Amino acid sequence: MTEFFNIRVYLVGMLAAAGLLLSGCGLVEPTEQPSEQEMVVRELDRQRQLAVSLYVDAMMLNDLDEYAEALLKLEQATEADSEFALAFSMKGDLYQQLEQYEESADAYERATTLDPWSFSDFFNLGSVSRILEQYTRAARAFVAASRLDPEHYEAHIGAARSFFDLEDFDQAREFARKARDINPDQPDAELVLGDIFDQQREPLEAINAYRRVLELKGNEPDIMIRLARSYLRADRFSSAKELLQDVLEQEPDNALAFQYLGFAQLRLEQTEEAIESYQLAVRLGNDDWMAHKSLGVAYMIRAIQQNNDERIKALALEQWTISLQINPDQPQLNELMARYN
Repeated sequence: MTEFFNIRVYLVGMLAAAGLLLSGCGLVEPTEQPSEQEMVVRELDRQRQLAVSLYVDAMMLNDLDEYAEALLKLEQATEADSEFALAFSMKGDLYQQLEQYEESADAYERATTLDPWSFSDFFNLGSVSRILEQYTRAARAFVAASRLDPEHYEAHIGAARSFFDLEDFDQAREFARKARDINPDQPDAELVLGDIFDQQREPLEAINAYRRVLELKGNEPDIMIRLARSYLRADRFSSAKELLQDVLEQEPDNALAFQYLGFAQLRLEQTEEAIESYQLAVRLGNDDWMAHKSLGVAYMIRAIQQNNDERIKALALEQWTISLQINPDQPQLNELMARYN
């Protein structure tokens, strides 16, 4: 309905402009040749009418799921009228539906240039740009959308996530907090805030945010692991251990949960349990250099506890060697290897 209204406004404006121009010309004798200016105006008028007709055809083809034909009509419409914002907007929609995201983003970009008051085009540009991992473009689009609709939750969340991906944590925090103010019962803003606090090494703030997410979404393993990581950073190892065990009840093959559990157990001086957790992490992710490195650390601690047991020490060095083979760029581990070899 909105699209038909916009077309009507477009046509009325076009006809009014033409009428005003012609009314200022006075009466013209039938035999009098039109001026060059009049010819230009008439040609522009003809092109715009053609563009509208092609746009309407595209809408009907879209309703029939004839997307390729609809796009062809829209291409012709924008060639006829390069300032037809609605046609560029619809091109963006169709390209997005066809998962041709580069073309979709370019079409939305052009639509926003022609119509800087179009919230939907800015919002869609932001969404498509995030798919393309073009976070600067996405942030700019979502900021524009949030200014056009200051109470739109998703526009603020989009801006917050894009700034987070750009590591602009101050801006990310500002937009996430605004989103939370708009709708405090949605979890996305708290999740972004938790991730910001986690990145900025503010574990107590991160813990509060992740807990709130779990209250709103339920016990999702991914969020529980993030909360457990924050517990570890806050030296709350027992809380982390308990939470990670809950994760593993839901997902027994979660390698990252076993890694974090192993770390918590090491810090709780539960070395044998830590070795078992790290062994499972390695088994589940044999190409994970961090898992091999951590298992080596656990073995070495156990070797020292056992009066420098050479057999266990050899197991540690073996795991460190594997870790370095996967990721050679580990200067600290190379130093450890040199010290214990």
